[in-house]
Amino acid sequence: MITRLVNAPREMVWEAWTNPEHVKHWWGPDGCTNTIHEMEVKPGGVWRFMMHGLNGMDFPNKIVFNEVVKPERLVYTHSSEDENDPNLFHTTVTFDDKGEKTFITMRGVFATAEERDRVVKEYGALEGGKQTLRRLEEYLSQMNNEPFVIERVYNAPVAKVWKAITDKEEMKQWYFDLSEFKPVVGFEFQFYGQGHNGENYLHQCKITDVIPEKKLRYSWRYEGYEGNSFVTFELSEEGDKTKLRLTHEGLETFPKDNPDFAKESFAGGWTYLVGTSLPGFVEKIHAPQ
Repeated sequence: MITRLVNAPREMVWEAWTNPEHVKHWWGPDGCTNTIHEMEVKPGGVWRFMMHGLNGMDFPNKIVFNEVVKPERLVYTHSSEDENDPNLFHTTVTFDDKGEKTFITMRGVFATAEERDRVVKEYGALEGGKQTLRRLEEYLSQMNNEPFVIERVYNAPVAKVWKAITDKEEMKQWYFDLSEFKPVVGFEFQFYGQGHNGENYLHQCKITDVIPEKKLRYSWRYEGYEGNSFVTFELSEEGDKTKLRLTHEGLETFPKDNPDFAKESFAGGWTYLVGTSLPGFVEKIHAPQ
């Protein structure tokens, strides 16, 4: 059983959970993406999708909805296309109305306790479920017209992560190739980034707040376009690991008729950068030999 209280009303959570145009952006553990072939949310309806893992492997999934009570409860059977899939299990998801928030409960039932324990141990099902609900909350935050927020924990000390986000030679390994960068209040920097159709956008930024190894904040706008936003990196120790919280606020100030400035685009970009690219850099180069 996995639970999470998310900062969004129940109707919005239901929409994010049952509309494939939303589901494809958040479903699954960190780093996974999905190709949804069909999704019919009704009793007897089928949801087929291919989950693409970080290791390059594809995992076919088939869900059959047994019970649909909008916006309170979903009951479904989860398996693959294999008619005799030994990993088949049943899931009940409830959405409890908490005013402007929603308490989500996911309960999975397996044929035996041994099968449950095996799936948790071999496939990381429990941790994967927790990551899925966290990704849902991150997606809901940008649906809810709030600043985009994403959190990750890295297997590297704070000093190493701080260097990775402030040293231009390391930044170009996972972020953008900057001609110059200094973690000093008032320092201005710029770089080019591409849009969905290959457009080149000149990003213009200015550092507004620096607390070494704890906080880095800078403005973020585009040459020739209206709007201004702010990106904040916050670091904290978790034992010998580092927790990073990234907040990007002010996205609503950018032109709304350009899909490159949509919150979904920023969510996808930041999720890749701090969820895949940055840990792939700091955890690889600082792994014990």
